[in-house]
Amino acid sequence: MFAFLSEFSSLYSPLNVFRYITFRAAGATVTALLLVFMFGPAIIAALRIRQGKGQPIREDGPEGHLLTKKGTPTMGGLMILSGLITTTLLWANLRSPFVWIVLFVTVGFGAIGFYDDYLKVKRQNQAGFSGRARLAIEFLIAFIACYAISITAINSPAAPHLSTSLAVPVFKEWLFNLGWFFVPFAGFVIVAAGNSVNLTDGLDGLAIVPVMIAAATFGVIAYLSGNFLFANYLQIHFVPGTGELAVVLGALVGAGLGFLWYNAPPAQIFMGDTGSLALGGLLGTVAVATKHEIVFVIVGGLFVLEAASVIIQVGSYKLTGKRVFRMAPIHHHFEKKGWKEPQVVIRFWIIAVVLALIGLSTLKLR
Repeated sequence: MFAFLSEFSSLYSPLNVFRYITFRAAGATVTALLLVFMFGPAIIAALRIRQGKGQPIREDGPEGHLLTKKGTPTMGGLMILSGLITTTLLWANLRSPFVWIVLFVTVGFGAIGFYDDYLKVKRQNQAGFSGRARLAIEFLIAFIACYAISITAINSPAAPHLSTSLAVPVFKEWLFNLGWFFVPFAGFVIVAAGNSVNLTDGLDGLAIVPVMIAAATFGVIAYLSGNFLFANYLQIHFVPGTGELAVVLGALVGAGLGFLWYNAPPAQIFMGDTGSLALGGLLGTVAVATKHEIVFVIVGGLFVLEAASVIIQVGSYKLTGKRVFRMAPIHHHFEKKGWKEPQVVIRFWIIAVVLALIGLSTLKLR
């Protein structure tokens, strides 16, 4: 909305500042932060009244979780999404199709997560939405988004060759045309991202900070990929229009900071699937839109590790009857080994920062 004010800069020159993505991304960050700060307490109070016993806690989880986390309300993702979506509509250039595609996935995945959280609270157990039905709807949403991204690239005079292509970091000339396979591949990236973040969300503050780190990293990537001069200088693929996603990611960082205020140990509210699925899907969609799917595996390496630990644990138990980890996802394994919750959380944050720096370095290594 505010981006349209720049069209009146001929009448009042200071309005020209709304033309700049960097200014609007900063504005979106601050606005989202303030919105979550302002309305967070009311949302928490309403959820606590509506949910009563709060999110059900795993009985086989680490010792002490039942005592310290019992009764904490979930669906805190509503705080993040309300701040994120409202701020995006205010600060982003709504002419950009990428903004609407990302919001489509975010809202769609958020709705799936909300229904899952609702069933868990209602039944007071971990049996939420049917796994197969949930994945089917996620893939449908992701496929629609990926097809829209492909069509957007085809209609762009500067990037039709990127419509169904996979770029490889470091090797600037490596561009693989996946053809019809692009939509299922990119859809898998989005669904995997959503569920990986969902699996990471198991300790107070564990998921939201790595999500913000990944969002800030991809905010830089989106801005550079959408700017012809910077993309040409760094020899990365120029994708017109993706720079506007920096505003969306700025809103995510701001909303995430506001949520962290209430999610810091001991958490007053949990993100729930409402937030984790939506935010993971958002990040995955940005990675697909900017042609940095492989870089996302690096930047979001912590999420990949969490998901891999679950896959390995389940696979090993089914094949051999033995468990590789004391408990999966892997953050619970370290708790079982004696690490305190803050130790696990902060050390995982450090890993996320290191991985983000490695991911950013691929922009310059050519």
